[in-house]
Amino acid sequence: MNLVIDSGNTRFKAASFIGDRMVEKYIFSGKAELKDFLNHQTFTCALISSVSAEEDELLNWVQADKKYLLKHTLPMPIRIKYKTPETLGVDRLAAVCGARELFAEKNCLAIDAGTCITYDFLDDENNYWGGAISPGLAMRFKAMHTFTKRLPLVSSIEKEELIGNSTESCLRSGVLNGALAEMEGIITKYKNLYPDLGVVLCGGDFSYFENNLKPTIFAAPDLVLSGLNRILRHNAAL
Repeated sequence: MNLVIDSGNTRFKAASFIGDRMVEKYIFSGKAELKDFLNHQTFTCALISSVSAEEDELLNWVQADKKYLLKHTLPMPIRIKYKTPETLGVDRLAAVCGARELFAEKNCLAIDAGTCITYDFLDDENNYWGGAISPGLAMRFKAMHTFTKRLPLVSSIEKEELIGNSTESCLRSGVLNGALAEMEGIITKYKNLYPDLGVVLCGGDFSYFENNLKPTIFAAPDLVLSGLNRILRHNAAL
């Protein structure tokens, strides 16, 4: 049994795998809950992906015969063509590796609609080039409230009309319809360049985009976890 841990900006996620099959997924509300789980489990191999500075601490908690921290220097099942790999978010690497599991030998775009919305492109020769990063839905709402004196902080809903008829509905229309138009536009631009493109979507806000996007996409909420497992299997086999 192998374990992967995804320590993101807002929560801890983990999953156990046998081969390429996910056995169980876990979501932890905090470090204490994760530590308690790890204190009572032993695994064959483990991989930790963290966007924070606590990765060494997490590694010490894991009980496994082989364990790895996800960094750009770790051997990858893809070729990294990114110009500044030392600044590359490891969650983005995991997303494109997960996309390769779904789209073998095909151009693919992995979209992670989380704290930020990331777009990451992997070509049909297994080269990862990068993509784009833009603010996520919650970040857009908070930015309008934080950087103005009178605009309220509003929360997201499943859908908003194009023409808002109140300040709150106008804010929602700007964020929700704006982010949707952005994503549709970027997907269209990629498909103009790569007609065979496979598009896969994950992240905390994936359901909003899945339900409202016009282009055909493949929704995979566990894309990052699957990608982490692909990287783990690659390293365990070396």
